[in-house]
Amino acid sequence: MVYLLLLLGFILLIKGADYFVDGSSAIATLLRVSPLLVGLTIVAFGSGAPEATVSIIAALEGSTDVTVGNVVGSNIINTALVVGVTAVIFPLKVESATIRKEIPLAFLASIALLVLISDQFLQNAPENMITRSDGIIFLLFFSIFLYYVIEAARNSRETLTEDNGDTQKPTWGKNILLAIAGLAAIIIGGYLVVESSTEIAIRFGMSETLVGLTIVAIGSSLPELAISISAALKKQSQMALGNIVGSSIFNILFVLGVASIITPLPVDPKIFFDVNVMIILTVVLFIYSRTEYTIGKLEGLILSLVYIIYLVLIIIRN
Repeated sequence: MVYLLLLLGFILLIKGADYFVDGSSAIATLLRVSPLLVGLTIVAFGSGAPEATVSIIAALEGSTDVTVGNVVGSNIINTALVVGVTAVIFPLKVESATIRKEIPLAFLASIALLVLISDQFLQNAPENMITRSDGIIFLLFFSIFLYYVIEAARNSRETLTEDNGDTQKPTWGKNILLAIAGLAAIIIGGYLVVESSTEIAIRFGMSETLVGLTIVAIGSSLPELAISISAALKKQSQMALGNIVGSSIFNILFVLGVASIITPLPVDPKIFFDVNVMIILTVVLFIYSRTEYTIGKLEGLILSLVYIIYLVLIIIRN
């Protein structure tokens, strides 16, 4: 029964994110903002909603190792597997603004996480912890990111031409309803995933950190993978990359910020390896995106293989 609930939870997460993104993307079209900004905001926050829901519910339930493991694991999946698979299908074009601001901001968020969890090293504290004050710092960084995105959206809207003369305009009512229904499915699916995966972990003697880094992280990252592949196939590579980078920033700054305010999050010492992997992958993404402003098929294949090697290593480690 617990496996059926886990499967049902993943289905609700994926379909809920799909409906949420469809509805909110149509609303963004009505608001006339660029595909990159839609990817960075509405699509990224929508596809990041499973991680947010899973992590916040895990924090409420006291499964704090799942919370941190889920965020770090999801970001590694986004940067390695999602970028990799998407680039293999269709090379990802990188706008200069993404290179200059969004990828470095994802790197800065990762460094901030590493610093804030290093209590034993920096302060000789008895244990490493993401405290409520750390959570407030994350949310302040997130508010700066939101301000930047809103300003960029305003500038983008001013430069976009009015002559998108499609007669088939999306309607507000239908798409608002679609977004709300999708969000409800995400919340219910997130609850089912946390409950069932934690129970499975106990049965198999797996640590909650490993569950967060693998089962929960992969499951809650499926929307990003589906959305990015779909966007790449539709030649919307700007939206695909914006979704990935935006989700990574959202996961660290918003998800960990809110979760740690709900309850301080103890940090498993093993997670330092994973945080360092996340930082290295962000640097690699930045370097790849500098090569002719495109992440090509070969680079995508290398990133995908790196994730498989990483997955094998953490399973052996735990």
